[in-house]
Amino acid sequence: MNSGIDPLDSDTATLIEAYFDRLWPIMRSITGEGVRQTHDILSELVPLERIEIPTGTICHDWKIPQEWVVREAYVITPDGERILDIADNNLHLVNYSIPFRGKISREDLDKHLHSIEGEPDSIPYVTSYYAPIWGFCISHKMRNSLVEGEYEVVIDTDHIDGSMTMSEAVLPGSSSDEVLISTYTCHPSMANNELSGPLASAFLYRHLAALKNRKLTYRFVFIPETVGSIAYLSLRGDRMREKTVAGYVITCVGDRAPFTYKKSQREDSLADRAAAYVLQRQGDGSNRIRDFFPFGSDERNYCSPGYNLPVGVLARSWPGEFSEYHSSRDNRDAISFKSIASAADTLFEFCKVLEVNQVYENLFPFGEPNLGRRNLMETTGAGRTRRDHIDAIKWLLNQASGNNDLLSIAERSGINIDKLDEAACKCLDAKLLKIASK
Repeated sequence: MNSGIDPLDSDTATLIEAYFDRLWPIMRSITGEGVRQTHDILSELVPLERIEIPTGTICHDWKIPQEWVVREAYVITPDGERILDIADNNLHLVNYSIPFRGKISREDLDKHLHSIEGEPDSIPYVTSYYAPIWGFCISHKMRNSLVEGEYEVVIDTDHIDGSMTMSEAVLPGSSSDEVLISTYTCHPSMANNELSGPLASAFLYRHLAALKNRKLTYRFVFIPETVGSIAYLSLRGDRMREKTVAGYVITCVGDRAPFTYKKSQREDSLADRAAAYVLQRQGDGSNRIRDFFPFGSDERNYCSPGYNLPVGVLARSWPGEFSEYHSSRDNRDAISFKSIASAADTLFEFCKVLEVNQVYENLFPFGEPNLGRRNLMETTGAGRTRRDHIDAIKWLLNQASGNNDLLSIAERSGINIDKLDEAACKCLDAKLLKIASK
C-alpha cells in the first residue's frame, strides 16, 4: 500500500496554503457564482464533474432554492462613513439577504444587526436561507459605537431562478464497492469550518489517485451543506445504498486540536472500525471517538433511516465547540496548513485499512498447516528471527474461518494490519488461504 508520494511534507502544506488564499475571498452561499468559482479552483486538484439542480426541483422533502446574486452591500453613517461593506469582509452581509435600499434611523437599523455580545471584536456568520429578510453582521464594539441619526442602507442582491451547484468525482478501483468522501462548499470566508474540509478532501484525492493498485472505488462529493446532501441522495442514493461500504464527511480539520471522529448511525460499520483503528494508534492517544447523534453536518442525511449509510465524520475541534466557530475569528490565524495536510494523511490511512481489509478462509483448517515445508517459517524450533512474521501468519490462519475480516484479526491480535496483509499475500501464494466469497 505504498502511495508513491510523501503525503505530509512542507511542499504539500505550501500548496494547500496557496489554494486557501485563492478560495478565501470568494463570497459563497448554498447557491450562486461563488460556489461555481470555488469548484472551478478545486477542479485543478480533482477532476470534478458539475451537477446543476434547477431551482424549484423537489428533492425528497426539500425544494431547491433560487440562486443568490450579490453585487454590493454597505451602510453609510450619518457623518458619511461607509461601514459594513462586503468588499471589506463578506461576513458583513447576512447570507442570502433580500435586496434593500433606503434611509432608516439608528433604532430601525439595529433591528437588522447581528453581533456577539461576549466577543466585542468578532463579526458573526449569520444565514437566512429560507426566510426573506435582510441584515448585517457587525462587531459588538462597533454596534455600541453607532450614533443616533439617519443611516443609508444599500443591499444590491437578487434571488433568481437558476440552479444549485454540486460536483462529484469518482475514482474507480477494481471493485465497484465505494467509499464516500463528502465535504461542503457553501460558507463564505471561514477557514476551519469551510475551507479545511474541501482542501483536505482534494489532497486525499491526489493521494488515492497515486495508488497503483486501487481495490475500492472512491466517490468524492462537494456540495452545499444539508440541502446539498439531500439533493445528492435524491440523485445517487439508490446506488450509494447498494455500493457504499464506508464513508466520511470532512469538516473542521484545519485547527491544531487532536482529531475527533463521530461514528455512523450503525456505530460498528467498517468506516467506524477503520477510523478507530487508525486514530487509536496515532499520536499521543488524545484523539476522540464520539457516538452517533442525529444533528451536525451531512452525516445526518447519509445516516437517515431511508439510507442508513455507513458514514462517519472526521473533524478536529468539533463544529460549534471551538471559540472561533461561525465568526470572523475563524480565519487564517485559527488554522495550520500542516494540520490540513495531516488530515488528508489520516484519511489516507483510513483508506489504506479499507483497501487491505479482506475476509479469508483457511484451506487447511484442521490443525495448524505445516509452515516449514512451505518456507514460511524456520525448520529449527529454536529460531527467533522473523518472530513477528510468524505470529502474523499464525494469527491469520487461526482466525481465517471465512467470517473474520483482516481488521478484526488486527484488532484482536494487536498486530499491525499491514503485517497481516503481508502474511495474507504469502499464504495466498502458498495456497494456504483463499479469499472468502461474499
